[in-house]
Amino acid sequence: MDRKKASDFPPEVMELFDGYVHGRITRREFLDRAARYAVGGVTAAGFLEMLSPNFALAQQVKPDDARIKVQWLDYAARGGSPNMRGYLATPAKAGKAPGVVVFHENRGLNPYIEDVARRVATAGYVAFAPDALAPVGGYPGDETKAREMFNKLEQPKVVEDLMGAYPVLKGRPECNGRIGAVGFCMGGLYTNIMATREPELRAAVPFYGPPPTNLGDAARIKAPMLVQLAETDNFVNSKWPPWEEALKANKVSYTMRMYPGTQHGFHNDTTPRYDEAAAKLAWQRTLDFFDLHLRG
Repeated sequence: MDRKKASDFPPEVMELFDGYVHGRITRREFLDRAARYAVGGVTAAGFLEMLSPNFALAQQVKPDDARIKVQWLDYAARGGSPNMRGYLATPAKAGKAPGVVVFHENRGLNPYIEDVARRVATAGYVAFAPDALAPVGGYPGDETKAREMFNKLEQPKVVEDLMGAYPVLKGRPECNGRIGAVGFCMGGLYTNIMATREPELRAAVPFYGPPPTNLGDAARIKAPMLVQLAETDNFVNSKWPPWEEALKANKVSYTMRMYPGTQHGFHNDTTPRYDEAAAKLAWQRTLDFFDLHLRG
């Protein structure tokens, strides 16, 4: 099928869409403001439909792939919800392997993130992806509803719920105790937070995620970091310079990679913001980083 690209849309519409998916403007505000750019028979509602995720595009590794095994795990979060849940993907090959916590965006554990966990497992890691929406019924299968559910959650509680994934993964018999983390958008924020919370974390790869509210938390980071940023991402990128200064001041080992011509969400292959070349390069760098710090 024909895959739309970010370049097929006016830049102003892409910026409005970014504001909508992150809750900075409402759906009505998006439609009202995007209407001025609607030409050639394309309506503002048409823009929104074309920009919304198509999960059929994102399945790179099927759940029944012979290289991996998958299952759902229930767990009680530390200081958070008693009914958390996550998606575990492990290599089919017997033996212990390093682990990777996979953090989702602001829409819960959707099929894209499930697939990312399976991709991690095919690379030889034990992947565990927690679902922040588990206490309210889990990812609902609808992105708009998922975003609304997520935005109603108490963020301090969400952090505790998601941080509980670390001890769950570390305690798995398939995991050798060497653990990294990767996350996207809000998941990038949670990756940064996990780096400040877990002194034994061995590698952190936040994709276009903001830093913790307290920049001083950088003093607690022991893990090397690979920071992946999109070129066109005003909200996140505006927060990078002070976060970088905090990392430098606390002598955190980090590398920042910015991908020219990309939008926020460029790794997510379900929407037109996906950039195939940048996504593949960023993912290969992620796996190389994990190989260096989790297998070395």
